Amino acid sequence: MKILIVDDEKPARDRPARMVGEINTHELVGEAVNGLEALGLAQSLEPDIVLLDIRMPGMDGIEAARHIAKLDEPPAVIFTTAFSDHALEAFETHAVDYLLKPVKLERLQAALDATIRPTRAQASRSGDVLSELEPRQHICARVRGSLVLVPIEKIYYFHAEQKYVTVRHEEGEVLIEDPLKALEAEFGERFYRIHRNALVSLSRLAGMQSENDGHQVTFRDIDDVLEISRRHLPGVRKIIRNL
Repeated sequence: MKILIVDDEKPARDRPARMVGEINTHELVGEAVNGLEALGLAQSLEPDIVLLDIRMPGMDGIEAARHIAKLDEPPAVIFTTAFSDHALEAFETHAVDYLLKPVKLERLQAALDATIRPTRAQASRSGDVLSELEPRQHICARVRGSLVLVPIEKIYYFHAEQKYVTVRHEEGEVLIEDPLKALEAEFGERFYRIHRNALVSLSRLAGMQSENDGHQVTFRDIDDVLEISRRHLPGVRKIIRNL
């Protein structure tokens, strides 16, 4: 079994790395220092198991696990942390196990023995549960076979069309399959629904304009406009007045 170790502290990577070397049935294929690097290596190295620290700068382990779960063949995730207060969150992500540091060889062996590569359905359920935890700092999209991360603060709006949602951001746009309702539940403090098919970033709104007996929102720095439904018009007007 191929193993990827993820931790921002070198001693915390070295200890399980030595232990993996003592287990003949497993092979260490890479190490990452944060969640972003872990996602990249999970795609390129295709590990069977990821030993994933929870508290890391930038992208933490909980969010990294959510993005890793979107891979075509997601690896099993075993969380490692020095803080036992994250145990509930870890198991809610459908992680295989949760190891407290310093990790002991016998405990690591037991966790590795319990790993089973999740099915796509299991990975999807993990994502559903994770959305009930802390909101993500990135949106994960598949572009030409690879996963691309878009920071939430760079997004102008989410626009649903048929089975896909367009994510308009500073560098362009990507398509995702996350339901708009789930995005609203997760990011409701930063985005506002203006139509049954659109959520807009409150920090990116510029104003409102009338067009053909209807109304549209405008954005800072881009020319895009989106229709406002009559149902949501009073709420949008209130937001615009407070800009």
